[in-house]
Amino acid sequence: MSGEPLYAQDTIVAAATAPGTGGVAIVRISGPAANDIGRAMLGALPAPRIATVGAFVDQQGEVLDEGLALWFPRPASFTGEDVLELHGHGGPLVVANLIAATIELGARRAEPGEFSRRAFLNDKLDLAQAEAVADLIASGTRQAARAALRTLSGEFSNAVNELLEQLIRLRLHVEAAIDFPEEEIDFLSDQALLGQIDQVRDAFASLAARANAGRVLRDGMQVVIVGRPNAGKSSLLNVLSGADTAIVTEVAGTTRDILRERIDIDGLLVELVDTAGLREDPDQIEAEGIRRARAALKNADAVLWVRDASAAGKSSAPPEPLPTDVPVLQVYNKMDLPNARRAHDGDCAVYLSAKTGEGTDALRTELKRLAGLEDIGEGSFTARQRHLDALLRARQNFDSGVGALQKAGAGEILAEELRLAQEALGEITGRFTSDDLLGRIFSEFCIGK
Repeated sequence: MSGEPLYAQDTIVAAATAPGTGGVAIVRISGPAANDIGRAMLGALPAPRIATVGAFVDQQGEVLDEGLALWFPRPASFTGEDVLELHGHGGPLVVANLIAATIELGARRAEPGEFSRRAFLNDKLDLAQAEAVADLIASGTRQAARAALRTLSGEFSNAVNELLEQLIRLRLHVEAAIDFPEEEIDFLSDQALLGQIDQVRDAFASLAARANAGRVLRDGMQVVIVGRPNAGKSSLLNVLSGADTAIVTEVAGTTRDILRERIDIDGLLVELVDTAGLREDPDQIEAEGIRRARAALKNADAVLWVRDASAAGKSSAPPEPLPTDVPVLQVYNKMDLPNARRAHDGDCAVYLSAKTGEGTDALRTELKRLAGLEDIGEGSFTARQRHLDALLRARQNFDSGVGALQKAGAGEILAEELRLAQEALGEITGRFTSDDLLGRIFSEFCIGK
């Protein structure tokens, strides 16, 4: 968004703290009537941004509560509008009475995410920053919270805008050449142009890697454990989760259903999914477990193919192909047994003993590597799937344009594809965003944010 702030014609109110009983509750009011509502309920507005003790009254002069009032005149507020906050006692009835009093004075109940949406429309936050507000609230780990704060501070948006600037410079270079039709243009001999294309390609790859890591930080990583019966999959689930979630016996085929456990690996939220052993000719119940295992594989971010390192000479290869679009890590289990052997097939693998726990730290490190978060504490920001989708479309437009240039010297096509790439990237920060998309995004927020 750009230009003058788009002040709303109505005033909204909501509790900005979680529902339920607590020590303190905050009622937030934003919009043109906030000034008059504050005078009516407080007698006079406090000085800007100075917490002031007072009584909160309704239209009839009845005292509803006593607490602190904070006044934020526009545009120096979260929403960019006049904002009044009433910090009172945290009882549900007290909050309901304060909200009812403000509605009598001309406000209406806020919709989910409406305060953040107004902040976006008034250029207080771009769209990625506004989404980071919700991500910070919902953070499941300390690292995810830190990453959300970095996005809220603009780190992700800055990276997107830097790539946008590179696209714009490249597009200007191409269009400047096209503007001289009387001259024969050989784009492929323009070293400056080719250098810019390489820079943009590298920038796309770098941002995609960081954004994907940010998506994993926000949403977590689903890791599906598969293997033949009695390879030690359930034992591995138990040792990684630190709980006896799965039944472990010497009988092959003990696991008949999907078991899930969530663990935190240095700030990376991992959902481990234990599955039934894959084998030929299972019984009817086990066959249903195998069907569910196959279904789980379709949603996996990574796969652990667990092999029995002590089963020398026995086939431990999967009875069916594993997914090709997600990373598969070979895990050789039961290394504590005297007949355990290391593989010599060149696979990237982890060797461990789920029984003793030896080697599980190496597995945790590999899971962080697969997530792109080897250095999870530095430079990460949160991202959403819609950000990755927009980035992918922008990269596809860029690649399509470069392909047309290389095949036919078609600078016009490259210029148009660069324009489309700009629009796709602009969706991340809200530079090019439909009202329908905004409605979907902010409807996922909690009321009061």
